[in-house]
Amino acid sequence: MYYRRKIILSILQIFNRKISRLYFQKFNFLLSGEQEKKSYNFIPYKYGCYSFQIESDMRTLIKYGIVEDSKGYKKLDNEDYLSQLNKADEKLIKDMYKKFAKKNENEIIKYVYSNYTYYSLNSEIKDKYLSKDVVNDLNKKYRNSSKKLFTIGYEGISIDEYLNKLILNDIKVLCDVRKNPLSMKYGFSKKQLKDYCSKLGIEYIHIPELGIQSNKRKNLKTDEDYNLLFEDYKTETLPFKRDFLVRIIELVRSYKRVALTCFESDHKHCHRNKVSEELLNFKTFKYPVEHL
Repeated sequence: MYYRRKIILSILQIFNRKISRLYFQKFNFLLSGEQEKKSYNFIPYKYGCYSFQIESDMRTLIKYGIVEDSKGYKKLDNEDYLSQLNKADEKLIKDMYKKFAKKNENEIIKYVYSNYTYYSLNSEIKDKYLSKDVVNDLNKKYRNSSKKLFTIGYEGISIDEYLNKLILNDIKVLCDVRKNPLSMKYGFSKKQLKDYCSKLGIEYIHIPELGIQSNKRKNLKTDEDYNLLFEDYKTETLPFKRDFLVRIIELVRSYKRVALTCFESDHKHCHRNKVSEELLNFKTFKYPVEHL
């Protein structure tokens, strides 16, 4: 079992009662913030801090009969998960329980909103907990109307970390330039990624024509391997994809904040970098480029 799942089962174990989804997310958020290595990452969502990874893990635990979800989560098995954690996490859960267990749902929401304001950015209930001045300051800080092209990879990060980067940069359109948008990593296959983007008000567009064939990406080990691949891409692919490059320019012009996405964390090892470089050669493309 993944260690992070033992963390959430340990939380249910120490509460030893039914916990609402909202409360559970907030408690995990506060716990993760104190961990040396976070079990989960969070995004600002409809009711504040939220982790899609937790949602996925809970579905799995429910499927296998370890957790029940009936107007709240409840642990069903008799396994002692708390004792299976490292000592630091075991102590932390116990300490956090003492600090927050007596707070009701409204109180813990108020605590999170007051102390971690960013995570209320997309909340539908933030006006209930925050002043108009604080809400206005949030919008001024995190809403951006300048036109810019970004590129982002998902290698080495969770779906929540990835989405958080999009939110922090106020991305309006995500352009997936993978030839085959499938991934063994949770959240990054086309259907899942499109769904999560939609939930956050981000339009997802797949442009497979700008991708690279899978067989050409095999056995890439050295910088020279990548250089040869990208030189081939630059000369044999991009010159014949002008219409799709123009489409990206039009998206930036219309939506202002657009990101190109693929797998690699280092843009220098990804063809999205070559797409952005090619766009800079267009006279109609006058926008800055940032690699996230």
